[in-house]
Amino acid sequence: MPKWAMAIDLDKCTGCGDCMAACKLENNVAIVDAEQAADDRVMLWMDMMTIYEGEYPNIKLKRIPKPCFHCDNPPCIKVCPVHATYKNEEGLVAQIYNRCIGCRYCMAACPYTAKVFNWYEPEWADEFKTCMNPDVSLRMKGVVEKCSFCAHRLQKVKENARADDREISDGEYSPACADSCPAEAIFFGDLENKESKVFKLSNSPRAFRELEDLGTIPKVFYLSEKE
Repeated sequence: MPKWAMAIDLDKCTGCGDCMAACKLENNVAIVDAEQAADDRVMLWMDMMTIYEGEYPNIKLKRIPKPCFHCDNPPCIKVCPVHATYKNEEGLVAQIYNRCIGCRYCMAACPYTAKVFNWYEPEWADEFKTCMNPDVSLRMKGVVEKCSFCAHRLQKVKENARADDREISDGEYSPACADSCPAEAIFFGDLENKESKVFKLSNSPRAFRELEDLGTIPKVFYLSEKE
């Protein structure tokens, strides 16, 4: 059984935000107004962490992409009273939107702040409605949503592989953020396949995981900058 994972090379990442834009369009993520943004209610499945290093005037700025980490030991699923968030057999942490009651326990339990809450009924301007992805459901007010590693793409890849009576090849399934990265800094693949690019990168001496000492076992690896 595959175990899908991501590796992000911080030495290549330019912090351009293309991954954030691609994720938003691919997954029908709502656009909020200035008032909601001011209240820290921005809807982003792929966020960008900003880190400042050094002291003024010698300050170095880092921009680090942050999706859901799809942990192997996710704390979010342990606190959901209705089992609206769960980990499937392929290691993806998924959301069942029509089961979510909006208690936001999962958001409080997630140490990576990878989930967002729909405070208002999402609305899209007419020019955006023609861009909606028909393969992804529209979420309603009062539910928690998050990065799914573009799981709808996985279903298409599975169907194609099944029709051809073959296994899914490395790189065939890839989320929108990885496909859109102009610097090719995001890699995606099966962690159980020792020949896959993401497996080799995850075992690189440059590889690390965010807050790894918490025991959540995230499946998003970062590669530190080369010296």
